[in-house]
Amino acid sequence: MNALALAPIAEPTVAVVIASLGRPEMVGQMKMVMEAQTSRPDMLLFSVVDEADCPAGLRQNRRMRVIRGRKGLCAQRNNALDWLGDSFDIIVFYDDDFVPSKFSIERIREFFRTHPEVVGATGNVLRDGINSAGISFEQAQEILGRHEERNFSPLCIIRGLHGLYGCNMAYRASAISSTRFDERLRLYAWQEDIDFAASMGKRGRIVKTFAFAGVHQGIKVGRTPGMKLGYSQIINPSYLARKGTMRKRFAAKLMVRNFLANHVRSIRSEPWVDRLGRAKGNWIGIFDLVRGRLTPERIEAL
Repeated sequence: MNALALAPIAEPTVAVVIASLGRPEMVGQMKMVMEAQTSRPDMLLFSVVDEADCPAGLRQNRRMRVIRGRKGLCAQRNNALDWLGDSFDIIVFYDDDFVPSKFSIERIREFFRTHPEVVGATGNVLRDGINSAGISFEQAQEILGRHEERNFSPLCIIRGLHGLYGCNMAYRASAISSTRFDERLRLYAWQEDIDFAASMGKRGRIVKTFAFAGVHQGIKVGRTPGMKLGYSQIINPSYLARKGTMRKRFAAKLMVRNFLANHVRSIRSEPWVDRLGRAKGNWIGIFDLVRGRLTPERIEAL
């Protein structure tokens, strides 16, 4: 037998990127969660805009860094990618209000080592608070505790995907290379995850797995205001469909579904959603489309 066949396969190095704005408590929470991982990331990188985005007294070390740059999810993630370069094998993107299982980084390493054909993966979102009032950190911990007791985290691929869920996605750095998030998608950059994943599709498989899991709290503080989000709900899918990174049928489905939801539910809106603002933003987006104006960056001027 060849001696090389007996050599242990090196553990892939992992960098975790957190883009955050105006939510210092979430930065502190994520730092705590990452420190509790059974296999800590080789680098925890917070990409923020200014000092106020981090909790007071946050101390950097060789495995945790804070960088500052321009505002916007895509710009902040790109700043992180530029800073990381090719120093790590796997890059994990978490939203700052995502609470991963304590086994997540360990399982991400194992999953990518087991599936060399995979370039990007999204994990198992056990509960998502984005369409509700949100999930507290205590509730998230309870959900994760029950999940971890079940010990259900198979390394198998559940299915292939066209796009990944941005709150919880991991990529091979070699596949990312010089690719960057599209900074025409400003602020919260709605659907940036679909766009970025589509850019990776020709380099390997994009998949869903239950190997790693977590809870998306869906914290409402610091999110894009209703009218701005409503505008993005029309313009961003149209822009990505023309760009070729979103299927036209899927883009149309997204736009129609959100347009109807905003108008029907505005009669009796959820307390945590500005349906009237979103509906107004929808119409501004529609009028722009009719006039041939496909400018997702206009969200900043609304």
